Amino acid sequence: MSGAITDFVGLFDMAAHGPDVWVGPSARYPWGRVYGGQVAAQGLWVAAQTVPEDYAPHSLHAYFIRGGDFDEPIRFEVDRIRDGRSFVTRRVVARQSSGAILNLSASFQLQEDAADATAISVPAPVPPVDELNDDSWSPLLERRPVPRDEERARAWIRVPGPLPDDPLIHVLAHVFASDDMATEAVELEHPSGRPDWHNDDGSWDAHDHPYMGASLDHTVWFHRWARGDEWCLHDMRSSGVYGARGLSFGDIWSADGLHIASMAQEVLLREVDRKG
Repeated sequence: MSGAITDFVGLFDMAAHGPDVWVGPSARYPWGRVYGGQVAAQGLWVAAQTVPEDYAPHSLHAYFIRGGDFDEPIRFEVDRIRDGRSFVTRRVVARQSSGAILNLSASFQLQEDAADATAISVPAPVPPVDELNDDSWSPLLERRPVPRDEERARAWIRVPGPLPDDPLIHVLAHVFASDDMATEAVELEHPSGRPDWHNDDGSWDAHDHPYMGASLDHTVWFHRWARGDEWCLHDMRSSGVYGARGLSFGDIWSADGLHIASMAQEVLLREVDRKG
């Protein structure tokens, strides 16, 4: 069931295992664990299966509890916290044989005809996609990083398409992609810097990395809908590191400047003692 997923929609080919319980697959990733963006997107999908269709996700908060094994199916359990007139709240716990790997809260809102204003803008011009090099690490995600500066980690990212027109699948694509640049933003602020993880032949190798990293918790607020199979700019920055943890925060923008979502993530960067 796990490991053979090569298209994004296949991640949501889940089997119902009783009331409000689903079991789903995982793709393989070069660092040897389940990608946090995947399990967060799957958690939001199962939550959405218990919510009326006229409610759309507006926020999620995920705690990544332990690394997942992509050779083992993932069990998702939904708790129907509250059904309100305007908002619906769900909690999702994802489990494998090792225990819980994700605890996610998601909120859905009945769409309202209300004011629409954006108080921020893309902070600086960035090169177009066709002028940047491909640095994709999975067939499920295409990325074109913007050359690094001292303050921000940025990349054009999309899920390969075409995706179905179902609005939810495009929200899930943004969730999947949102876990990619957050760690890099914190690494830019780490005193040890951010050496390359790749060998000269392109294979994955963390042997010489000065610290080990993991996503601890992750939040996304959805502002506007946009397709997830079109290029979007992920713009992340960090407030620094302390106690082996760092915080990054940023935004997702469409190619025409639409503010799609805001994000925040706390990252673990624990220095590795390689003596002896």
